[in-house]
Amino acid sequence: MKPPTRCDVAVIGAGPAGVVAALRAADLGAKTVLIARAEFGGMAANDGPVPVRTLAHAARLLRDARQLGSYGIATGQLSLDYVALLKRVRDVVSEVRARSSFREQIDDLGVTVREHSGTARFEDPHTLAIDDGALLCADKVVVCTGGRSRTLPIPGFELTATHSDAWGLRTVPASMLVIGAGATGVQVASIFSAFGTRVQLFQAGPRILPTEDEDVSKSVAETFQASGVEVHEEFGVIERFERATSGVRMAYSKDRERKSAEGELVIVAVGWVADTTGLSPAAAGIALDERGFVKVDSHLATSAGHVYAAGDAIGRMMLVPQAIQGAFIAATNAVCGPSLIVEKQVAPIGSFTNPEYAQVGLTEARAKENHRIAVGMLRFDETTRTIIDGHTQGFCSSSSTPQASRSSAVTLWASVR
Repeated sequence: MKPPTRCDVAVIGAGPAGVVAALRAADLGAKTVLIARAEFGGMAANDGPVPVRTLAHAARLLRDARQLGSYGIATGQLSLDYVALLKRVRDVVSEVRARSSFREQIDDLGVTVREHSGTARFEDPHTLAIDDGALLCADKVVVCTGGRSRTLPIPGFELTATHSDAWGLRTVPASMLVIGAGATGVQVASIFSAFGTRVQLFQAGPRILPTEDEDVSKSVAETFQASGVEVHEEFGVIERFERATSGVRMAYSKDRERKSAEGELVIVAVGWVADTTGLSPAAAGIALDERGFVKVDSHLATSAGHVYAAGDAIGRMMLVPQAIQGAFIAATNAVCGPSLIVEKQVAPIGSFTNPEYAQVGLTEARAKENHRIAVGMLRFDETTRTIIDGHTQGFCSSSSTPQASRSSAVTLWASVR
């Protein structure tokens, strides 16, 4: 057996967090190896925001084209060539990857990139065995393995698909059940509804988009229903999935009443968990929390002092900007010692649905828990620009503490367009 290759820092995972961690470690002078299970760029470039936004843009173009007649613009019958759209998605992903300044910087700094290496696992606290046969001995390790869709212990669950499977379809399905109406499920429902799929959206809780402002959830649900998406909130308990003539049947019950729904495809988007499959964290002394995420302190150090973690693997706000910030902190502390800490910051969030929504700060309900607030709302059916554009469903609202200074005000900004 060949002796292990030695390095100062090994970064596991080449998504946004892993790439930034490798950049930072190398910039600080560490001999760095970046281990990519598959493509450089990870889920964000190859399965997440980049392809999703491309498909969402196509859906937006279709919706806008359907407005042309009301502005006196004559067109022929609209049709979607899904194969051509998928080619466009691949071209965009390829171009984004090719033009990534991160890859150029990675190469300039001399980072060793092990692309398409498969899973890396801990053999002992400092040794990593990689599926491609390599052994790596690292003084410090930064875990950025990302996340994956949560599975459910329900009979027939193997008949369902994930959002990743939805993006890789070769044809547009005639019908679809989407289970879970958080950000991911709502995006899937919105995009494929625009493509002509009959979509049924199921949410176990009392409202879709449960982490958003209540007015946002209501407005998105109303717009979905008006566009033909069937929204089922508090639908009950899933009993099983089974094959049906049309595809897959979901059997569920509520208040002792048994019901069912069928779709050519069933997409389950009921949560996101850390992707530590095959990592063998226990071999390095890395503890996981009760949800299965890598447990870290304020310096993003794990229970194994020489191992740090960032991004979706730690289960905090799982967004690209926060993953990048965490990776910078984790890599800095790995190389220089625990000097930087993660501080709470206001993070803007949004989605690529129809209607689009965005938010920064507290929701109105959360703000009212500890503050006396004033709320202002401007509806889009009352503003000139939105009336001109024909997008009058939605609103923009903000909240602040009365008499508060600009620097100390509790703010909320929510928008649905």
